[in-house]
Amino acid sequence: MKKLILLLCINMFTGDLILAQNEGKVKTSFAVLGGANYQNLTGKDFNGDKLSSTGIIGFHAGVNAQIPIVPQFYFQPGLLFSTKGSKITDGDVTGKYNLSYIELPLNLVYKSQLGNGFVMIGFGPYVGYGIKGKATYESSLGSIESDVEFKNEVEANDPLTTTYFKALDIGGNLFAGYEMAGGMFIQLNTQFGMVNIHPEDNRFPGGETTIKNTGFGLSLGYRF
Repeated sequence: MKKLILLLCINMFTGDLILAQNEGKVKTSFAVLGGANYQNLTGKDFNGDKLSSTGIIGFHAGVNAQIPIVPQFYFQPGLLFSTKGSKITDGDVTGKYNLSYIELPLNLVYKSQLGNGFVMIGFGPYVGYGIKGKATYESSLGSIESDVEFKNEVEANDPLTTTYFKALDIGGNLFAGYEMAGGMFIQLNTQFGMVNIHPEDNRFPGGETTIKNTGFGLSLGYRF
């Protein structure tokens, strides 16, 4: 009986030790990542009709941290520089919009071991802030370039030669990927803008224009 109790005590002790060692291996990690975007601006035009828009290629680059919450689940905040935009056709005029953002994604990530690495699925909100942009308008008469300024309300006397967007962009992230044992990873990302980034434009009152960022991308990175 004493031997049985002793064996049970040893088993409990060694089991707790192994568990503690495994938990000790799960710690906060960091990553650098970058890749390509395929972005679009979707919504309605001045008359309330669906925008005639097509996506353009951009890129993103940045860093993130991966903080353990419970086994297999992590909180993953990051900081990215990302380019977005679209081509929008209105009549015989096509406008190409190139917008640059600083983004803060705040994702919840699930990771499950597969082979020597991990399958990962993540989702969460992001907050973006526009820092610069350029618009190019092309027609049969030629092309014109316009700077983009970020403001919430356009005054009636603001210049017609400037294109305006709201700086603040808020939306949702969804991604899936695979992380190899050495720390290299690849993931497919999607984003859905949830706020209208078209400002109130007092130069052209009464319009129904709404514009939202949307798109997807492919990221490569290294976690350490």
